[in-house]
Amino acid sequence: MRALYPGSFDPVTPGHHDVLRRAALLFDEVVACVMANPSKTGRFPVDERLERLRAAATGLTNVTVDSHTGGLLVDYCRDAGIDVVIRGVRDGHDLDHEVPMALMNHELTGIETVFIAADPEQAHISSTLVTAVDRRGQIKPAG
Repeated sequence: MRALYPGSFDPVTPGHHDVLRRAALLFDEVVACVMANPSKTGRFPVDERLERLRAAATGLTNVTVDSHTGGLLVDYCRDAGIDVVIRGVRDGHDLDHEVPMALMNHELTGIETVFIAADPEQAHISSTLVTAVDRRGQIKPAG
């Protein structure tokens, strides 16, 4: 079964790496995909996010890295032969945000979404927090 792990990955965090590693154990193939929204400006350019995501996937032999900059996630899934979407969730707020998208994706194409709960030791880490701390030169994002 082929799974898609989509995200902005702006930047890649230890939590992203954990979800990616665990998804790689569950599925035959995982595509980690930087989903770039052309109407939003990310902190890091897509090329740099891809580089960091490839570094986070080092040693995960069934993981490939890609990007998608236009169209819907379900369009990418249809074109790439994706069977399931992976989403990492840290808490109930993440789940409240993710479930409506999962339901809409299912309604549009029948694709299922699998939620992977964050490692409790990393559940407090978000890209927003990593970026805020990184701006102060205190840490470097994973990858």
